[in-house]
Amino acid sequence: MTRPTRSAAEPASAAASAPSPRRRPAQPALRLSLQFADVRHRGVLARSDVARWIRAALAVPAEITVRVVDIAEGLALNLEYRGQDHATNVLTFPYAREPLSADLVLCAPVVEREASAQGIALAAHYAHLLVHGTLHAQGFDHERAADAKRMEARETEILAVLGIADPYLR
Repeated sequence: MTRPTRSAAEPASAAASAPSPRRRPAQPALRLSLQFADVRHRGVLARSDVARWIRAALAVPAEITVRVVDIAEGLALNLEYRGQDHATNVLTFPYAREPLSADLVLCAPVVEREASAQGIALAAHYAHLLVHGTLHAQGFDHERAADAKRMEARETEILAVLGIADPYLR
């Protein structure tokens, strides 16, 4: 059997870059820094999982730092940057849009409390919050009802691809 040849009209680069039907589409590049100020969930947050969850939500290449903090640091950051006198589950600090540069800060005790109250796996809740924060870093918001609906739909779509149930159906 002879090897098929490229036609004269087909450039070499087209033949070489044709996607394989078995490959997943290329995801944007991610430079990830993972920091644990609160180490209680280090075992739940494997670097490969965190990167997979964030990449699933990325539309552009990114440099993202994920920092897992305790109540004191979560409270201090939420008070300083949002004027809210309580720790929250995730804070997003976007610095640039393209390439995307952002910090995502997750408060471990709040995330744990919410996962327990909702009866969901801790890892699934972290995945949701990382997707949520990554979308915020890319300009998604939920201040107005229409924006919230759009953001929640995108989160649900991404989480479904990751095999995680819709968090808004609870």
